[in-house]
Amino acid sequence: MDELKPLNWKQKPGVGYSVARRADGGMNLTFTDLSDATIADWREFAFEHLMGSDRLTRNLYDLRDVSNIHEKAIKMAVEVNSDPSTRNLRVAVLVASEDARQAIMNVAAGAVGSGAAIRIFTSMAEAETWLMKSMEQFL
Repeated sequence: MDELKPLNWKQKPGVGYSVARRADGGMNLTFTDLSDATIADWREFAFEHLMGSDRLTRNLYDLRDVSNIHEKAIKMAVEVNSDPSTRNLRVAVLVASEDARQAIMNVAAGAVGSGAAIRIFTSMAEAETWLMKSMEQFL
């Protein structure tokens, strides 16, 4: 198997997320808050990693520990994942409840673009199953 790309990420004080490399080369991002500091740091980190993306990447965003997923965070995530450089990106967003899933869907409903393929889940097993589907299953 090819060597995995380094993360180039280190935990910072006041930033509420962590990152781990997935076995498939993507990333698992686990959020504990969506403060302005967290969102700004994540945005910078995300764009930095998109620069070198040249193949299908599968990322899992785990937001189950976030008590309030506010509109500003959702809009920023939509902006980042709508960038044309995310065309090789598949993103599973994991939330704690159906209410949280619907709130994200309502805010993101008007987003258009040729960016990442994104789905929102309340089940880790369903999120992982979707991430592991081959590209042919999406055509």
